[in-house]
Amino acid sequence: MLAPFFASFIIMNCVFFLVKLIPFLNFTLELDIGLADFIRLFTYLFPNIFLYSIPMAAMMGVTIGFARLSSDSEILALKASGISVYQILPPVIVVATLIALLTGYFSIRLIPLSEISMKHLTYQLLREKLNKGIKEHTFTEALGDVVVYVEKIDKQTGEWKKVWVSDMRGVDNPVITMASTGSMKGNAENMQVSIILRNGSLHRPGNDNAQIVQFDRYRINIPLLPSSTKATRLKRSALTMGQLLAEAKSIKENTEHKRKLLIEYHKRLVLPVGCLMISLLGLPLGLQARPGKKAIGIQIGLAIFVLYYILFTFGKTLAEEDRLPIALSMWTPNTLFFGLAVFWITRVSNEKSLIPENITVFFQKTGNNIRTLLSKFYNQVKTGFLGIAQSDSYDVTGDTETDRAENIVKGNAKSRVFHVKSCEYYNCKNCTIEFKDIQVALDAGFEPCRFCKIFIEE
Repeated sequence: MLAPFFASFIIMNCVFFLVKLIPFLNFTLELDIGLADFIRLFTYLFPNIFLYSIPMAAMMGVTIGFARLSSDSEILALKASGISVYQILPPVIVVATLIALLTGYFSIRLIPLSEISMKHLTYQLLREKLNKGIKEHTFTEALGDVVVYVEKIDKQTGEWKKVWVSDMRGVDNPVITMASTGSMKGNAENMQVSIILRNGSLHRPGNDNAQIVQFDRYRINIPLLPSSTKATRLKRSALTMGQLLAEAKSIKENTEHKRKLLIEYHKRLVLPVGCLMISLLGLPLGLQARPGKKAIGIQIGLAIFVLYYILFTFGKTLAEEDRLPIALSMWTPNTLFFGLAVFWITRVSNEKSLIPENITVFFQKTGNNIRTLLSKFYNQVKTGFLGIAQSDSYDVTGDTETDRAENIVKGNAKSRVFHVKSCEYYNCKNCTIEFKDIQVALDAGFEPCRFCKIFIEE
């Protein structure tokens, strides 16, 4: 079980790595950073990636492991030795719980730390880029729409002399600011730098009139947030669990900000528990494999994984819009999947299929009725008759060629069992005998299979 888990874990992380890599490369190219800093930055993304890759790898590991055991008839050997599914279950629960605890550690502890570390490293890299970019007698464009020109830089204090600044942010014509001295200060918490200018003037051109403002001290705030990336947009994700609760409790009214804080708090607990739930579902899915039968547990497992996160996202949206209580909407997917896991494990331990037979029969009958209606409609269009004319001319005794084909049943010469056309075993390799209808098969001493028996009785 661990070998498929690690294999799935590596594959999932490679997929998520490629998804994150392309937008992250745009950010690093803008900063023009080296390989070592790129690796450090990208390492801080892995806790967020692990939060989604570990649960999927856990489910695939359990499913593939038990599918292999079932395909090799080892599960059958265990049952023959008196070991039931319930006795196999405890080791699975232990391993799944350990993986869920590891996911919880990433969710609760490492993700906030990685967000804070990325914030400080990003700020440091941006400041280094700006410090290197601002030189004497040079127009510096490292600040985007803000261009800075400095006549002289004091090497000891870093003070600027004879400063010229052009600010094109949100205007058609640049706002020109000239000052005798200036300096640049940073704010790591707000991820911005401020240009402090002293003893100068601000020139704001306009079509109707221009403005000239004299000042003793003027501050220009410049955010260090590249528009092409979310790498530095850190808000709730950088807060610890205690900080999230404390800030939410400090807000008396039920505001959107308070709901988002509580949603983030529940999210860090819901996803690790969800990892345990979908890991347990891997056991009944893996046991669906049989010798010589195609394993369908992996495909169903992937569909269940996607369904879980769809429900999780839907519940999160309901909580954000305040349509349901936050705890109810966030924990409902885990509750549903826990019930599904218990239900499927119980059925598998009792040698039953995952889906009850009455539900299977209902959908089969519905599908057969739809196919029959479509076949009739196709024949009606093909022959060119109107629906009323065909209804009058339809022979209920099955004399038409289509009805005769529908009434043909196939029998297994070895097991002396026959199948009707709607049965999933109708085209099995051992069903080599064809009978005109059910009565002919019964007269020949054949019995219907357990699924066909339900159809016949109805």
